[in-house]
Amino acid sequence: MIDFKNNKRISLAPMIDWTTADFRYFARLFNPHIYLYTEMISTSAILKGDTDYILRFDDSEHPVVLQLGGSNPSEMAQCVRIADTFGYDEYNINVGCPSDRVQHNKIGACLMAEPRTVADMVRAMKDSTDKPVSVKHRIGIDDFDSYEFMRDFVGTVADAGCTHFIAHARIAWLQGLSPKQNREIPPLRYDDVYRLKREFPHLFIEINGGIDNLDDIKSHLNQVDGVMIGRAFYHNPMLMAQCNALWGESAPSHRVILENLYPYLQKRAEQGANLATLVRHYLGLFQGLAGARKWRQDLSGKRNLTVDEIRQSAEAVLVQNGL
Repeated sequence: MIDFKNNKRISLAPMIDWTTADFRYFARLFNPHIYLYTEMISTSAILKGDTDYILRFDDSEHPVVLQLGGSNPSEMAQCVRIADTFGYDEYNINVGCPSDRVQHNKIGACLMAEPRTVADMVRAMKDSTDKPVSVKHRIGIDDFDSYEFMRDFVGTVADAGCTHFIAHARIAWLQGLSPKQNREIPPLRYDDVYRLKREFPHLFIEINGGIDNLDDIKSHLNQVDGVMIGRAFYHNPMLMAQCNALWGESAPSHRVILENLYPYLQKRAEQGANLATLVRHYLGLFQGLAGARKWRQDLSGKRNLTVDEIRQSAEAVLVQNGL
């Protein structure tokens, strides 16, 4: 069994519009150990928007990490000071998102070409909080696709005091590929991330990209310190439950997860949330089981849903599968 007390961890990746507070609450029901990351939140959203709404999270989500998008060190520092009052456990800098929208604001993967800017952000944030600060990055961008480019980026940022790096094991093409294509077309280069760990043994190196089953998670953990998973956890959340085996614990059942989810849904409904919109995050609950398609159909395309209607749809699947 992998010793998670000796620098090993599993994380839910930050995903815009997906790792909302409502999904993170759901994710925590599957596994008490996984680190949950918020979707990327820009500094301007925190400084100019509805901060209380944007930064809210349920106490059950701990350990929870706020991922920030920005390029101005003083604004990043100001945001972590604000976020500290909400009780986040860690902060992460987005240096991996390849979308045109974030590039325009000098956020995301384009910052790999400016390691000193990233280093300045790390210093400013660490001066403003006693919580850990990490960086999520690609292994390269455009024609800067050599291992040496990533190594030098990590080395420069590490000199600023960052000790935790999360490497998406694909380069990002900043022009010509959509964000979706950037998750699929550039080939995975896991060996580059393994090499990074060998050359920086004192750093905490986490790997991300294309990992979707427990056997592969175990294999990666023999090479690096952590594994981060995004869409595989979202579309098949029971994979998070299966990860309990890494801690020598059993997976919670679908029925237990649902019984813990219903009170939360009732609370959200009383707060005015539209459950028909919210439940999009839960469509993957019965992935691979008989009745999963009917569950998705029951919850999709509705203008309104009640907790009782959700419960009835779930019960039909549970009974069909003898759960």
